[in-house]
Amino acid sequence: MRVTYDSDKRKLLSSLCHGAIFFSTTLFSVGVPILINLISDDPVVKSNAKESINFHFNVWFWAILIGVPIGIISFLTLGLGGILFFPVVAFGFLLHWGLTIWALLHCFSKPDQPFRYPFIFRVF
Repeated sequence: MRVTYDSDKRKLLSSLCHGAIFFSTTLFSVGVPILINLISDDPVVKSNAKESINFHFNVWFWAILIGVPIGIISFLTLGLGGILFFPVVAFGFLLHWGLTIWALLHCFSKPDQPFRYPFIFRVF
């Protein structure tokens, strides 16, 4: 017996999981995919939720690993470090937002296939 899932619901929930990263400066953002993972019974939605949680952890990990030293250097050089490292920070935001937009487009165009972010470590 084959179970079918609502494609529109799958698109919405998967997109909510991946789109929550736009609010990554709040801890609320990771709560969205966690909640969706708990309440959904759709395997594709659950896979997208887990991937989104992993992406949240990666974004926070790299932001701390790169952002703290840049902040310290910027503080010690009276703001000069912030100016010098602006391209690094800008690249980080472009990568973070670009991958998220790619995930959202994937969720809308291929709702029956879970999205996998490239080059991230996976805890779940």
